[in-house]
Amino acid sequence: MEIRKSTPGDLDTLLQLYADARDFMAKNGNPSQWGNNYPSIELVSSDIADGSSYVCIENGKIAGTFYFKVGEDLSYREIFDGRWLNEKPYGVIHRITSAAGTKGVASFCFQWCFQQCGNLKIDTHDDNLPMQKALKKNGFVRCGIIFLEDGSKRIAFQREI
Repeated sequence: MEIRKSTPGDLDTLLQLYADARDFMAKNGNPSQWGNNYPSIELVSSDIADGSSYVCIENGKIAGTFYFKVGEDLSYREIFDGRWLNEKPYGVIHRITSAAGTKGVASFCFQWCFQQCGNLKIDTHDDNLPMQKALKKNGFVRCGIIFLEDGSKRIAFQREI
């Protein structure tokens, strides 16, 4: 597997990956995390344009995608029922998903992000048990609860060197 920045030519594939992820989440007890239209085509296009969208390539095909950026995430300024492991600069991972039937994509993406920045933060929904399991498997520690801009509650995780 390898990681590269997403390009405009990847957009249709990324949108399909996200549609498949929404369907998977809905069928597995997590219908509200991404709803029916998150992330929007505008958001994915913006991520590609600003260089924060990445793809994981396996056997020449896109096996997964994610958002990664080093810098502050406003949703992480305030944390409840816990605390961050540290207040050092960090990288943020969002919107990670993989193609149906692929194995190890999330772990590979997490490891790549950790190589870019040894202090990572990520959040997920209470009902996203597969992601919570993947985060714990990859050394992320549950730190508390954060709230997104729209008021949605998320479980916050962090991994540091």
